[in-house]
Amino acid sequence: MDKPAKPNHEILDVLSRRWSPRAFDSRPVEQDKLLRLFEAARWSASSFNEQPWRFIVGTKDDPEQYEKVLSCLVEFNASWASGAPVVMLGLTKKTFTRGGKFNRVHQHDLGLAMGNLSAQATAEGLFLHQMAGIEPDRVREVFNVPEDFEPQTGCAIGYGGDPQSLPEKMRDDEVAPRTRKAFDEFIFGEAFGKPSPLVQR
Repeated sequence: MDKPAKPNHEILDVLSRRWSPRAFDSRPVEQDKLLRLFEAARWSASSFNEQPWRFIVGTKDDPEQYEKVLSCLVEFNASWASGAPVVMLGLTKKTFTRGGKFNRVHQHDLGLAMGNLSAQATAEGLFLHQMAGIEPDRVREVFNVPEDFEPQTGCAIGYGGDPQSLPEKMRDDEVAPRTRKAFDEFIFGEAFGKPSPLVQR
């Protein structure tokens, strides 16, 4: 399952080894490891320290809860995520607790929390695959989500599995080389779309 990146500049090992498989082993994830993942998320940065992220988690140790979470994924994602021992939904609080004003970066802050969680997962020998493909209205209905909170993402967590367990199309994606955009495609200088001198050769 190892598929390390080949960065042009040296980065932390947990960043180069992190990737998002769809094939998971059935082995349960130890509770202490899961708690360390959430502890890593807990200590991520957020605007005004609002910590707007919320997680709804299901493990196969609790089949009823697991199926409730799984049922909130779109059909394609549920088809492969059902192989993971842990599935999770990410939600955000849309307003600041103090003052009640709209928090323009609530989604950004969930991303920061998931970045921390992802790095910790890699350090623990775990993999996760995040998903935009969820059914927000179903999340609200199944879990009685208050109006001020927005269902955002899904996530499958577990140990890496055998790519051969996937359907052929997914299997091809699973073993394909990892690629990333070049710096000059996303690091700009004096105008949008014009590469910064920092990254021009």
